Amino acid sequence: MSAPPDEELRILAQALGDRLRQARDHLVTAESCTGGWIAKCVTDIAGSSDWFDCGMAAYSYEAKQALLGVRPQTLETHGAVSRETVIEMVSGALVNSGASIAVAVTGIAGPGGGSEDKPVGTVWIGWKRRGGYARAEVFHFDGDRDAVRRQTVAKALQGLELL
Repeated sequence: MSAPPDEELRILAQALGDRLRQARDHLVTAESCTGGWIAKCVTDIAGSSDWFDCGMAAYSYEAKQALLGVRPQTLETHGAVSRETVIEMVSGALVNSGASIAVAVTGIAGPGGGSEDKPVGTVWIGWKRRGGYARAEVFHFDGDRDAVRRQTVAKALQGLELL
């Protein structure tokens, strides 16, 4: 997947907004490596107040714990970039908002911070509908920091279509 340009992200956000408005759903985002970019994309859409509840950019371990209820044991055992952490992030976003659906992202955008088992470009994305089970998927994106983050935003928005 190549890094999607702004126009492609806008189209994805617009389509999501149309669907959420029709369904009377509201979205919450919990973002680490994207730093609020998903929330920015959806709030760029006029009328997003009809379907966007809030966004939380939780970068540090402390913020993930305080804002999203991620357990310290989860972070210590699995690290911030893990299935377990993203599931707790997406679930915590719903607990701490009035939204009906949530997306959470955590990953290593680079250029540093990667390791052999979690190289730069490793991103976990989680999606959840209130009352349902969380779904999480790992991605391995290529490119520089901007490319990894753009691909993350696109996949996060696309995954919401399945809720």
